[in-house]
Amino acid sequence: MSRNAARPLSPHLTIWKWGPHMLVSILHRVTGSALAFGGVLLLVWWLAAIASGPAYYSFFLDMMTKDQGGLNWIPLIILVGLTWSFFQHLFTGLRHLLLDTGAGYELKTNKFWSLMTMVGSVAATIAIWSELLLVRQ
Repeated sequence: MSRNAARPLSPHLTIWKWGPHMLVSILHRVTGSALAFGGVLLLVWWLAAIASGPAYYSFFLDMMTKDQGGLNWIPLIILVGLTWSFFQHLFTGLRHLLLDTGAGYELKTNKFWSLMTMVGSVAATIAIWSELLLVRQ
């Protein structure tokens, strides 16, 4: 097949000026995938632990909460990451719902709400985990 040289090629990522709206769009896809895969794996493991009886459920709780004398950091990082993914996906979804009404396409407004989805997701994650880790001890 030959290409008509007078016809422009599709723009490549290097041509576009990156902005928060592009990052939020990519994060929406990534966080949706993280929630789908990571969340489902964690849910299935939890359900299997419940179904296996008290001994295995106790093992599951120990794996997810306590290490020898302290907190188990790997599950904590995974759970914090899934919490952030949830809030990022939620706030970006709400932003897209608003955009579907035709509002918010002005450049400054779009940039502002794109940044606010990221700030809001981090703030909500910090609020949830500070409550879980600091206040309830």
